[in-house]
Parts: sequence; C-alpha cells; structure tokens
Amino acid sequence: MTNHTHDHIKPYDESALSKKKQVEQMFDNISPKYDLLNRVLSMGIDIQWRKDVIQMIQAAQPKTILDIATGTGDLAIMMGKKTTAQITGLDLSAGMLEVGRKKVEQEGLSSRIEMIQGDSENLPFEDNSFDCVTVSFGVRNFEHLEQGLAEIYRILKPGGTFVILEFSYPTTFPMKQLYTFYSKNILPAIGKLVSKDQSAYTYLPDSVRAFPHGEEMKNILKNVKFTQPIDKKLTFGIASIYKSIK
Repeated sequence: MTNHTHDHIKPYDESALSKKKQVEQMFDNISPKYDLLNRVLSMGIDIQWRKDVIQMIQAAQPKTILDIATGTGDLAIMMGKKTTAQITGLDLSAGMLEVGRKKVEQEGLSSRIEMIQGDSENLPFEDNSFDCVTVSFGVRNFEHLEQGLAEIYRILKPGGTFVILEFSYPTTFPMKQLYTFYSKNILPAIGKLVSKDQSAYTYLPDSVRAFPHGEEMKNILKNVKFTQPIDKKLTFGIASIYKSIK
C-alpha cells in the first residue's frame, strides 16, 4: 500500500512514540476541553457540516452504523437522533470516549449507541458487519491511510455507504490566505490557552495541509476498491465530504 505524506505528520515532534500513540495521547490530553474548543474554533459551522453528512446517511437507511474516530460522540449522537440505526462509536482515546459516554447517557441513547476503544487500522469486527461507516475529522489521524480505508472496506457490507467528513485546505484567494493566517497564528494560540496543549493545535493545520483532498482523495478511495466516490466542498473549501460505496 502507498505511503502518503500525511502519514508522517505527528503531534509531538520530540516524541519517539508512533503517530498512533501520539494521537491517542494528544486526544487524551485535550478531551476535557475538546467540545468547547471545537465550537469556538469552528464558530459552530461544524454542526451544519454534520447535518450534511446525516442527509447522506438517511438516504442509505442503514440499520447498523460504525462511527470511527467518534471522539466525544457528536456525530454518533446526531445519527442516533436522526436514524433508527444501532450505532457503534470507536476511538483510540479513552479520555474522549469517557466524555462521549456521558453525553450519550444524557441524551438517553445508551441502548442504541455503544462507545468502544479500538484501532481504525485493526478493527475488531467481522467482514461485512455494517451498513454504513462514518469518519468525521479522523482519517487525517490514521497512521497508515490506505490500511485504515482497507479495514473499513472489509467490515462494510456489500453495497454499504462510507462517508468521510474532513478538513481540507482552501485553494482560492482570499480564503486560502485567510485560512493560512488563522491556522498558523490564531488556532495554536487559542488551543494553548484553552487546552494547555499547543502542539495539538499546531498538528491540526499541519495535518490538514498534508492531507490529500479532492480528486486525489477520490483516487485513493478507488485504489482501495470503493466505487462511485463523490466529494462535496463545504464553506469555501475549509472542509469536504467524501461519499463512496462498497
């Protein structure tokens, strides 16, 4: 499988740990403040992005959904409210899952949403297990992108829907210049102030810049055998949704 530039972007340059372990450590560190930071740093736009994902998922009418990199469960909870599916949220970070489980319980969705710790590149499920798989703001953190996508292909049922929501790097003036300034200066400063972990919010724009998007990402999905890949740019190209079929 092909190695991609983004596979080598890590949160902590001085650490000898693997990218996977560093990502787990990073999210454990910022989990208590993650939801607050998300709302502040995205100015709430991420809520509308998730609604766009939900529309695609509702059209597929899945009975079972796996939400990889579920974090604190924002997308899983939204899917729980808008579909009748049984949902499994999976994440590397115990800290993020702890926050997520409390939110699921508060929403009265514990009977339909299970939150488990696991590795996206070694999923603990049988082949052809889920009608739908989602990853929101998580594929950037895969240590080996194509290995993670191949695992998703394996556990998705034939005809199943795969939806990615991910940050992308704007390419047109003036959004490209504004986003570059914001991500290099504002984002790390706010991240350090609120979460005390500046590296986490330096890693985010670095990983976005290195991550494949648009046609390149669709070609990677095809390379892993997904079919009918489409992409939808959101908010001047700050984020993108990729939908494909097994």
